[in-house]
Amino acid sequence: MKLEHLIVWILFPAVVLSQHSISGTFSPPEDYTFAFLYKSTPDGANYIDRAQTDREGNFKIELDSLSEPGIYKIVYAIPPEENNFDIIYNGKEDVVFTFCLDDGIAFTKSKENILWANYVESIQTINSTISNFYESQSKNKKEFANIFKTLNDTQKAYESNSKGMIAERFVKANEPYIPSDFEDANTYASNLKASFLKHIDFTDEVLQSSDFLVDRVNSYVFDIIANPTTENFQTLIDELDAIIGEQDNHFKSILYTNIWQRFVTDNNTEMALYITNKYLLSLAEGDNNQSLLGALNSYKNTAIGAKAVNFDIPLHSTDLYAINTSKQYLLIFWSSSCSHCLKELPQVKTLLENNNEIQVIAIGIEEDEPQWQHEVEKYPSFVHKVELDKWDSDLVKAYNIKSTPSYFLLDSNKVILDKPYDFEALKALVEK
Repeated sequence: MKLEHLIVWILFPAVVLSQHSISGTFSPPEDYTFAFLYKSTPDGANYIDRAQTDREGNFKIELDSLSEPGIYKIVYAIPPEENNFDIIYNGKEDVVFTFCLDDGIAFTKSKENILWANYVESIQTINSTISNFYESQSKNKKEFANIFKTLNDTQKAYESNSKGMIAERFVKANEPYIPSDFEDANTYASNLKASFLKHIDFTDEVLQSSDFLVDRVNSYVFDIIANPTTENFQTLIDELDAIIGEQDNHFKSILYTNIWQRFVTDNNTEMALYITNKYLLSLAEGDNNQSLLGALNSYKNTAIGAKAVNFDIPLHSTDLYAINTSKQYLLIFWSSSCSHCLKELPQVKTLLENNNEIQVIAIGIEEDEPQWQHEVEKYPSFVHKVELDKWDSDLVKAYNIKSTPSYFLLDSNKVILDKPYDFEALKALVEK
């Protein structure tokens, strides 16, 4: 064998097997046991590998030369959707970082990630200076010009330094608004909002694979708005839809689901129902996302302010909507095999025995009828219904029942007034 052929034969496997790694140090080390690595895509995240942390909180995951450049995600605790962060892997260098909950992530190796992290920190510092300028009600035009010159110079410098990097897409997408002349606070806020999403390519799969777009869109909806009324929120959502334009249903539903979840968390039922009815239901149907459709319909059925789903009550030859005996109605989903239910139903009976304004309608979620029949005899003043399909019951699914007992307080028109979490919450509601 010729020498040059031998050299090629020796080097070729090294090229194929050459690899980079993603490693880090978690602190305090006793709070972490594993790091899970996922490759992010617009459709979700694909599991790659995991590594156990050592006593000092260190871990390392090797990547072979076939590992694709793009956005990767490190998951460090459960639930995974709340305990993760993005990293950029360009296929050319190792990624090394330190992480703790108080200080966040700091990259010690990887030009891409260090540049992006430094860029974010620099822009945040300048934005703080802008906020301080307006909060002081300063009219100093020279100071104003200097602040925005610094912002412009910083943006251009990072665009130049990130040229050809994956990070360049994020830097350009984040391009800030730069006024050409002095603007008062209201004018600046209006122009900032108008340009906030201007430089984003919503079809960019790298951006779609990261948390950047979700965070940016959430900021547009929830952080920029000065007067968070229902009308203003609705206008923002409609403007957002016009800006994003035609997208594949799956990615658009991801963005809108995050907004919807924020409204749900904030107990803003009106806006949660608005985005559900106008956008999310059709997006979920177009994407054939049965899980999301189920969640949306369950929310619509059980949101405070929504009319409760009707159901037959055979034992009384009526249905929920036809009952007209009280000012309010308390639905209790319970089970005769549920220890919490057997404890709380007697308490409900005692709480309401002298209350003529609330009628209890108790729905038993059962596997068989005899045990249920034995229990209901203890509550002759309740209206009773049994669902023998247990958790597979259509009614249980319609009311999104995940545990028993579950309570719904309705008004005379069967509109949901409240959903007390347990008996103590119900008692506080009744007695206030």
